Amino acid sequence: MWQQNYTPLNGSLALSALVAALPIFTLLFLLGVKRKPAWIAALSGLAATVLVALFLYDMPVSKMVGAATYGAAFGLFPIGWIVIWAVLLYRLTVESGKFESIKHSIGSLTKDRRLQALLIAFAFGAFMEGAAGFGTPVAVASAMLAGLGFTPFYAAAICLLANTAPVAFGSIAIPIVTLAGITGLPLDRLSSGVGRICAPVSLFVPAYLVLVMGGWTALRGVLPAAIVCGVSFAGMQFVVSNFVGPQLTDLASSIAAMASLVILFLIWKPKDKYVAKEGIASITPITEHRPSGGQVLLAWSPYLLLVVCVLLWGYKPMQGPLNSVTKAIPWPGLHNQIARIPPVTATVSPYAAVFNLNWLSASGTACMIASILSAIVLGISPIRFLKILGSTLRQLALSLVTLAAVLGLAFLMNYSGATATLGLAFAATGASFPFFSAILGWMGVFLTGSDTSANALFGNLQVVTAAHLGLNPVLMAASNSSGGVMGKMISLSSIAVAACATGMARHDEAGLFRFTLKHSAFLASVIGLIVLFYAYVAPGLQP
Repeated sequence: MWQQNYTPLNGSLALSALVAALPIFTLLFLLGVKRKPAWIAALSGLAATVLVALFLYDMPVSKMVGAATYGAAFGLFPIGWIVIWAVLLYRLTVESGKFESIKHSIGSLTKDRRLQALLIAFAFGAFMEGAAGFGTPVAVASAMLAGLGFTPFYAAAICLLANTAPVAFGSIAIPIVTLAGITGLPLDRLSSGVGRICAPVSLFVPAYLVLVMGGWTALRGVLPAAIVCGVSFAGMQFVVSNFVGPQLTDLASSIAAMASLVILFLIWKPKDKYVAKEGIASITPITEHRPSGGQVLLAWSPYLLLVVCVLLWGYKPMQGPLNSVTKAIPWPGLHNQIARIPPVTATVSPYAAVFNLNWLSASGTACMIASILSAIVLGISPIRFLKILGSTLRQLALSLVTLAAVLGLAFLMNYSGATATLGLAFAATGASFPFFSAILGWMGVFLTGSDTSANALFGNLQVVTAAHLGLNPVLMAASNSSGGVMGKMISLSSIAVAACATGMARHDEAGLFRFTLKHSAFLASVIGLIVLFYAYVAPGLQP
């Protein structure tokens, strides 16, 4: 069994971390400076990771290949699987001509781009995050905004920014359940910890979205809506996460936000005339023909079917039969062939690598069933359905390459020990660790594209470091998950999902990364400051 070494360069943690970060530097340089498409940056980052694994960590070639292919497989399934069917669902509504009725129904509530962003990107996206997660909310919501007339770039950017507040409780709270399993900490305390950290941020994210769209002038015009949206979501998020449990937090919070916004739209309209700044939205007049209630219901039926299928897939009595055909595949040449060592783990322990081929219980399969049912309801023939599917696959080809490459990079960094080296470097920050604890989670999600994966990766490290520094282990573990949500918008997997869902030009992907990076870093720092507040200013409020 090959054993990881976290200080391979002359026994120096600082020097080892500097070289271990080479793949990250490669991604930042190619996306942020050279403005290369995401798929080129991802493949180049993967190549850099291979060099680091082989020549810095002396990782055996067979295990290097195993880790990279294991990650690539995870990138294609379940993440790529979700993207394909989520984009197809949107394409079906467009190809059938029903999206015009959807635009009209939303336009009848509000034609204001700011309010559409709050309703679709933030509130409806949070619902999809809570029900499905793993890229579904960004794929569905960004495609809808693009269909409503937002430019592909801003449809993607706004949905990436919005998909922050709900991520820690996404997919029926899988990230927090995973964190509890990895660390052995009580699930209810972790839930309340994440809720106490995230709720203050959720309070102002809706206003932040509008600020990004048009500055203070734009926000003043819809301040009541931003307040209602933020208070209803954050309030419910805090209450449910602290007093009920993590599983229903996102669903209850998003429903509260959507209901509050719809009621507000019926009794209040903005007094100002918002004109989207150049590049946010094109002029897309809504058809003069007013669709009937039945036509609107038919148009929305694909998304209603999606919600029903996703909720059924998350319903516990359904999960047993759905999981009965799941194949657990120990990854060849990798599963339990690598040993992790203290302080990343409490004792020397084998590093598992089991690929769960849950082809029936996966969220993407729920999207597939919803797509097939939608085609039937919308009267799309099997031949036309297959043609639309074929064109969707061609559209997504390079995005799927990006997903495979970036997850291959992430898993290879994990199994070689490079990610642990970077984590230990953060853990060496001493009294300021509560701040950097959140940044560690942020970095974990940037690398893996998943708050669940980042919790599995760094959860134990957070607990071990907290014990060493005399800090609350629940707070530090919750900080990992909370900080991680802000890394979601800059992970290449999320950017690939948003880009392909909106049909964005390849050369705009680097611009999207640069756009979200500054917001991601700022919001992650806010999370870090909140954790510092709990750690040192108000320890009585800790979970």
